[in-house]
Amino acid sequence: MSYSIGDGITTLALAAGIVGYVYVMQRSRLRRLEIIHEERMAAMEKGIPLPEFPLEPQKVRQGDRTVVPILGIVLLTLSVGSMIVLYLNLPPSERQMWVAPLPFSFLGIGFLIIHFMNIESRR
Repeated sequence: MSYSIGDGITTLALAAGIVGYVYVMQRSRLRRLEIIHEERMAAMEKGIPLPEFPLEPQKVRQGDRTVVPILGIVLLTLSVGSMIVLYLNLPPSERQMWVAPLPFSFLGIGFLIIHFMNIESRR
């Protein structure tokens, strides 16, 4: 397999983008800490008490309970539809390939079962 110069440039550009993103995020974090430090030092000089707070904001997100059933429905319907299309469109000698999407339908059914089991356990 031969690679072209364009492939190398694309890879380098992607790597540079990732490194640049990490650098910018690190610099913004450091700048935010510097601003907090300056504010606290100015308040200490004036004798103003400041409440203690964490330097890094806590990101607490509640899990979205609709993602698992939606993913289960999407996987199940796409795989069943694919099985029907494969069965109807393949020549008779290759018709046994209709079962190829079957693992995805089992995965969708599993997601739906897990979702409904969690609903029952929360009651």
